[in-house]
Amino acid sequence: MTEDTERHALKMAKKKAARDKIMSTKTDQKGLIIVHTGKGKGKSTAAFGMIFRHIAHGMKSAVVQFIKGGMSTGERDLILERFSDMCEFHTMGEGFTWETQDKTRDTEMAQAAWEKAKDLIRDPANSMVLLDEINIAIRYDYVKIDEVVEFLSTEKPHMTHVVLTGRNAHEDLIEIADLVTEMELLKHPFRSGIKAQIGVEY
Repeated sequence: MTEDTERHALKMAKKKAARDKIMSTKTDQKGLIIVHTGKGKGKSTAAFGMIFRHIAHGMKSAVVQFIKGGMSTGERDLILERFSDMCEFHTMGEGFTWETQDKTRDTEMAQAAWEKAKDLIRDPANSMVLLDEINIAIRYDYVKIDEVVEFLSTEKPHMTHVVLTGRNAHEDLIEIADLVTEMELLKHPFRSGIKAQIGVEY
């Protein structure tokens, strides 16, 4: 062993010992409230990654889409065709608000989606529930933030994970969350005239 590799091995051994000491204190488990927000791309993509991870481990999950309409997406098609026994999927929006242009109808749909979400979260069979784009519904006051915070704080089963996506997450939601990730936009192909593409955006 050279002096350099010996020094590296010693450094890594010290790091491992320090890491093992930290990890030995992390013994609790709980269902997490997870928020993906920010202007950057990848909020729903990352959330669906966790849903597929759940499926891979044989754990039941569910998805409620609040704003997105009935357009075919790779995630939804794959889940409905191959994993519907492991993951319930409910697309309950009718498209983005600038497309629907009907606040009353959007509010009704968002309220119905929230009622479905509560049922799925209460169901002990589901260990993860994804509320896709709920942050948008909260921002436009289609769903009251106080109701969401109250429900997640008092009725969410202890071991159920809930993932909430969408831009502009409300500060009250961030406050009660266990894990919050903000996707930061540095570059986006849309700004260069490139449209959303199959297999990347949907």
